[in-house]
Amino acid sequence: MRFLPIALIAAVAIPAVPAFAQTMTAPDYVKQAGASDQFEIQSSKLVMTSKDPKIQQFAKQMVTDHTKSTAMVKAAAMKDHVKAGPPMLMPMQKDLITQLKAAKGPARDQLYVQQQMQSHQMALQLQQTYSQSGDATNLKMLSLIHI
Repeated sequence: MRFLPIALIAAVAIPAVPAFAQTMTAPDYVKQAGASDQFEIQSSKLVMTSKDPKIQQFAKQMVTDHTKSTAMVKAAAMKDHVKAGPPMLMPMQKDLITQLKAAKGPARDQLYVQQQMQSHQMALQLQQTYSQSGDATNLKMLSLIHI
């Protein structure tokens, strides 16, 4: 997977989760991880027609990586006996998708890059939080892999 390079970039931008971080339950983690993956997949599919080959290549990789990530979360949840419903976007993510759909050309590419940076920072925070305070063994191990 190609999570590591993005995680390293984001790690520089985000401070570590404090030791007093709130405990996250396994169902919450699964829901948030699924939403994060869905945002990456849906937003990346929107820019596949970009005229910038680097954007196209990155978007294709995001669809591949986050489809695989979703499958990994579902498998870990099953092993931990945690119900994993279909991944769904959070309201904020729906708004970001709407913004991306409204943008055109290079402005869409720029917005996509900004949204990806923000989304990956939030995903890293999620993984760090669950790796430190998670309550399901397989999901916790998976969150460590995603860091």
